[in-house]
Amino acid sequence: MGFLSGSVTFQKFHVTNDPTDAFGSEHLEKLEQFRIGAFETNLYEKPNVGFTAGAHLFDTDFELEKNLLGDALHFGIRVDSCQIPGPIKKAWMKQELAPLMVDNPGARPSKAVRDEAKEAVEARCADEADKGNFKKMNETSILWDSASETIYVGSTSEKNNDLCLGLLEQAFEIELAQHTPSTAIESFAHENNSVAELHQIQPTCFIPELGVPPMVWWNGESENYDYVGNEFLLWLWWNFEIQSGSIPLADESVIDGFFARSLNLDCPFGESGKESISSDSPVVLPEASLAIQMGKLPRKAGLTLVRDGMQYDFSLQAESFSIGSAKIKELSESAEPPTDEERIEWIRSLSDTTESLFDEFCGRRLGGDWEAEVKKMTKWLLSDTNVTRKRAA
Repeated sequence: MGFLSGSVTFQKFHVTNDPTDAFGSEHLEKLEQFRIGAFETNLYEKPNVGFTAGAHLFDTDFELEKNLLGDALHFGIRVDSCQIPGPIKKAWMKQELAPLMVDNPGARPSKAVRDEAKEAVEARCADEADKGNFKKMNETSILWDSASETIYVGSTSEKNNDLCLGLLEQAFEIELAQHTPSTAIESFAHENNSVAELHQIQPTCFIPELGVPPMVWWNGESENYDYVGNEFLLWLWWNFEIQSGSIPLADESVIDGFFARSLNLDCPFGESGKESISSDSPVVLPEASLAIQMGKLPRKAGLTLVRDGMQYDFSLQAESFSIGSAKIKELSESAEPPTDEERIEWIRSLSDTTESLFDEFCGRRLGGDWEAEVKKMTKWLLSDTNVTRKRAA
């Protein structure tokens, strides 16, 4: 399930306050107390959210030997809901309206009549939910890593993750903060005495004749720096191209990599639309070069990274830093499949690799060399072909 087999998709959340002790029986008792089905709700009114033990959708047998893997706790969260299809609700509405309009055939129902029929449909939906009809069950893998005080949630759905986080915070009385470009660059700034520099930054103008982009997908709040995720992907693209696919890090390790499989770009001015490219190497295609020369920025990219004998193939969403469809393997792969503990260590190493790359970017972004770096990137952006880069009127 999830983190222990197949490809991995997740969002990271840092545990900012944890009153619990080291992983042990206390945590299993909480999982049991808040297991799926422990608290009944009308699924039409409110989803039922509870823990599973992780082996399958109906597994609620929590055991230390199964759920505690080294210094990580692995389990699941199941969300049960009642989702009645729209066409069925529409048909019920017509059935309820028919007897109410028997004396006025062909007339338009009044507001009072429609409200009465709507109440009857809502009652019917609640009754169907009580019977267990139209029930939908969705399970999300959870990996709680005490070594890094991080919880990996195996979903990128904001609505689903809100439900998962609510249960985690309620059950364990912990506080969580999502790992995003904003939180990552703030953490870097505090650790490297660059807070003043952080408070001065604004979206970067890479194409002078276009001006500073308003980043239409950004809310513009002063403490929201998520737009640096888009700049990070463009910077990464440039670095891989000018340094032949290798980026040296501060710890003297080297990350080799390239953009692969998919690339989604968007216009930060909200004028020239979106571009989605699927290819073994999307950045070498002319439409990719044309898009960035017109001022578009990457919003999601497929990446292949190699570091210290490990290869990571995954997609990275720029503004949320969510990881999608990650495949991790050792280049000196043995015939033996990895153990659960090895899989968890690989996920940690993927997380550390992406964070190390972003820290390298932050050192440039908040340092005195950023303007010089931008000039080089602008020269690179405008060098390939003669492209008209005028914004639409």
